[in-house]
Amino acid sequence: MIQSVYIHIPFCQQICHYCDFTKFFYNEKQADQYIEALINEINTHVQGKHNQVKTIFIGGGTPTALNLKQLQALLAFINEKFDVPSCEEFTIEANPGDFETEKIKLLKNFGVNRMSLGVQVFDDHMLQEIGRLHQVKDVYQTIDQLHQQGYTNISIDLIYALPNQTLEDFRNTLDEAVQFQLPHYSTYALQIEPKTVFYQRYHKGKLHRPPQETEVQMYELLRETMRTNGVIQYEISNFAKPGYESKHNLTYWNNDYYYGFGAGAHGYLPGKRTGNIRPLPHYVKQAKKDGNPVLNTEQIGLQEQIEEEMFLGLRKLAGVSKTAFANKFGFPMDALYQSEIALLQQKGWLQDNGDVIHLTEQGLLFGNEVFAQFLLEDDELSHLR
Repeated sequence: MIQSVYIHIPFCQQICHYCDFTKFFYNEKQADQYIEALINEINTHVQGKHNQVKTIFIGGGTPTALNLKQLQALLAFINEKFDVPSCEEFTIEANPGDFETEKIKLLKNFGVNRMSLGVQVFDDHMLQEIGRLHQVKDVYQTIDQLHQQGYTNISIDLIYALPNQTLEDFRNTLDEAVQFQLPHYSTYALQIEPKTVFYQRYHKGKLHRPPQETEVQMYELLRETMRTNGVIQYEISNFAKPGYESKHNLTYWNNDYYYGFGAGAHGYLPGKRTGNIRPLPHYVKQAKKDGNPVLNTEQIGLQEQIEEEMFLGLRKLAGVSKTAFANKFGFPMDALYQSEIALLQQKGWLQDNGDVIHLTEQGLLFGNEVFAQFLLEDDELSHLR
């Protein structure tokens, strides 16, 4: 069964300097055409009505950049295509300051039960420097509006290791963020991605990131602050109060199947990963034509499935179960990875509790090095088949 649905809305009122997701400046006519194309794509790949899925996630871009009529058309279609009342989690991404009360009520009426707000930092100057439109006061106003309409499942995104950001700056952001006592926080170190404003500045020597040592200190401060405030780390970058872990993101980390719809969206279906066309006119043209705007399809064989099971599963602090691994693949984890697990234990990066392996406190800082140990040679599976 396909567990989850991701729907990409690529429109923004402003393009952030760090963002490499598929995004375009909002234009009402283009947005109308996009929704028509998007609906055709979904109808092509999902037959019938009221299909059962565990989670739905509308991301972007900024989905709430759509006007009220467009948002209503999209949500009405989703409610017809999927069994929203039985859906465990229905999330939409939004920016602080994006909402009027009518939009929040609309989302509520159509079954959206979780909000993910792109806050990024509690500092007006830094918000301006990274290309955000909102100010800190907008965060307070938006969270208050959401609470007034009965929303409690609210998550905020934060970014650290921003240009010229100090450890004390990040401490102030964290202190302000946890005062809201929200049930979920996602927090990421800034990545300099190609085709972004920051990428251009970085290669011209005009972008000054904090040193790596400070970035590590920020991560340690993040973990300590969340722990002190009763928000439990459940994944390398994600923290939640018990019961509020992101069910949609757990679909990714559990290596389960999901649809990806919209420009630039990625999906994971049995045996393959798909990536959609990114440029807006090309996506709209193809999706309207035949409902199949896929740019590339990657066949996922047993080797890739196993590697991804380990990479993604070890991002979770709960780790990877050897029993679940054996049930899924038909042979024990130790048949492939006994020496690698022993080496990582020796380094102090991995702990083996008998049935579960997981990253240690130190291992969280060296995740990429740990994951690299689980890459397989092409012939390593031959003796197991």
